[in-house]
Amino acid sequence: MDVEYDVIVLGTGLKECILSGLLSVDRLKVLHMDRNDYYGGDSTSLNLNQLWKRFKGEETPPAHIGASRDYNVDMVPKFMMANGTLVRVLIHTGVTKYMSFKAVDGSYVFNKGKIHKVPSTDMEALKSPLMGLFEKRRAGKFFLYVQDYKENDPSTHKGYNLTKLTTKELISKYGLDDNTIDFIGHAVALHRDDSYLTEPAIDTVKRMKLYAESVARFQGGSPYIYPLYGLGELPQGFARLSAVYGGTYMLSKPECKVEFDDEGKVCGVTSEGETAKCKKVVCDPSYLPDKVKKIGKVFRAIAIMSHPIPNTAESHSVQIILPQKQLGRRSDMQVFLISSPRFIHYLLVFHLHISCVSNVGSNLHVCIPGMFSAVPTLIMSHQKANSSHSCQHKRRLIIQRRN
Repeated sequence: MDVEYDVIVLGTGLKECILSGLLSVDRLKVLHMDRNDYYGGDSTSLNLNQLWKRFKGEETPPAHIGASRDYNVDMVPKFMMANGTLVRVLIHTGVTKYMSFKAVDGSYVFNKGKIHKVPSTDMEALKSPLMGLFEKRRAGKFFLYVQDYKENDPSTHKGYNLTKLTTKELISKYGLDDNTIDFIGHAVALHRDDSYLTEPAIDTVKRMKLYAESVARFQGGSPYIYPLYGLGELPQGFARLSAVYGGTYMLSKPECKVEFDDEGKVCGVTSEGETAKCKKVVCDPSYLPDKVKKIGKVFRAIAIMSHPIPNTAESHSVQIILPQKQLGRRSDMQVFLISSPRFIHYLLVFHLHISCVSNVGSNLHVCIPGMFSAVPTLIMSHQKANSSHSCQHKRRLIIQRRN
């Protein structure tokens, strides 16, 4: 590796691969390395054997849950807004030619102990039990204001300066009740906690417009799309883009040490006794553990099930938002259901984001039974903590026995 590069990228997470691809397109000389033998880093998609090895060591997966190759289980599940920035980047860079996508069947919200679909059509809105008739009329006026709002056209602002007016102040002008505010803020604007209420309303309005534009883009039951074979496809797509433009990739490179000169500036990366010189380094936090600070904890549970979630119209892919007030928490929970494109199993991924809450584990177990008609039968449970990141991650792998 006695070569000098413009940029060395460490880690093959989505952010690192996007930057690697864009830098290569810009004709910079890029070397991209990862300690793992697969792409994606913490946001990779694993087959069943890889999943089992990560959580259960050398144990072999039970035969009754299927072949390893039929699974693509995301470690950090996330649906993409159909009209969001990431989708626009994928289209602009041409990375979409390396992968296929599917529309997510539905978006749901947990309210008063039940799961309800977030309406995506006028007819669904009329039938939805989330609001009463008169509340729907008031909410409709607010949604119409958001729909017509154009940031660069003052005639659509109705005299409101959304950069100064808080979200709470804006919504109060339409007389909406707390339940509706909770629905708008968490199920449509997708805020994770209630801090948005005291922040400028412009952000919430933009989020709501993005949600509506994304629903309209594919005329589906939700605003989301998803890579057919898992989120691990995304970093691989940008890695291919980098390679096309001359980027060099090296996987399974252990102990990648960032080197600094006497002035404290980056000068290279050493791995396996060889040093590659460079002018800049881009890396995920795990490669510079002494330069990052833990700011919270993220708990994730992964469950493999043989059926969809009850009360979701047998949907094979859904997102369910559990607002903080519905759970007595300080932040939301999110549930993702993804069906395998090549197998009969359905991969239920509980994706939970919490910051600095000490009783997370107990809340997780209290909530899970409420999502199902019966408590899942657990045949294996494990927890793992990964440090050296800006957030500490804890995961549970839960397998539900097939009926």
